[in-house]
Amino acid sequence: MKTKKSKIKERVPTGITNFDKLIKGGFEKNSTNLVVGGAGSGKTIFAAEFLVGGMKRGEKCLYITFEEKKPEFYQNMLEVGINLAEYEKNGLLVFLEYSPLKVKTMLEEGGGIIETIVLEKKISRIVIDSITSFSLLFKDKLSQREASLSLFNMISKWNATSLLTLEEDPLIRQENISKDLEFETDSIVVFYYVRNKNERQRYIEVKKMRGTRHSKKIYNFEITEKGITIGKKPASNIPKEIL
Repeated sequence: MKTKKSKIKERVPTGITNFDKLIKGGFEKNSTNLVVGGAGSGKTIFAAEFLVGGMKRGEKCLYITFEEKKPEFYQNMLEVGINLAEYEKNGLLVFLEYSPLKVKTMLEEGGGIIETIVLEKKISRIVIDSITSFSLLFKDKLSQREASLSLFNMISKWNATSLLTLEEDPLIRQENISKDLEFETDSIVVFYYVRNKNERQRYIEVKKMRGTRHSKKIYNFEITEKGITIGKKPASNIPKEIL
């Protein structure tokens, strides 16, 4: 009797040095992924590089920010070797400065302007930076959870691979939005930025990825003028507060 072969999931490579090998070649296509980290941890650069990985392949991408202004953001990205203005000029990037309140209205309207952009331009990768501001619009946990679920359901209909950033120190676990979001997202990538001896160091961990035998190790990574580089081997000098 023949056994039924499991369907091979199509992967979306990030292009981030040494990261894709940790997740079997990339994020699952059309998945919704969460990047969690505190201030300065590198999550926004990671998100931008995820889009660049697609644009280098000719994919059209959308960056939605609630906090950044385009001129300053583009300049900051130039410092790590990412020229977003050039990608925008070539029609590969749509950059939206959006208030969290507008996203709330978008949910009420069933998609609105963002959905029109995604469908008309055939956007294949989306970044929302950060979902923290959006979630703070809702006063109670039930409303936060319902709104997040509505947002994720809407994104899933767009046939795009999305990455949402969450501003939160992963070492300080509270009863907040992250625990609700964990159940809705297809993957969670955690960024640590902690003091190790006399200086701060960065670490990355793939906490969850549905349907993927991902690495469960913690890795060092650096941010240079060429972007993010993750260590080839698991970190050996992990601070005890992470473990």
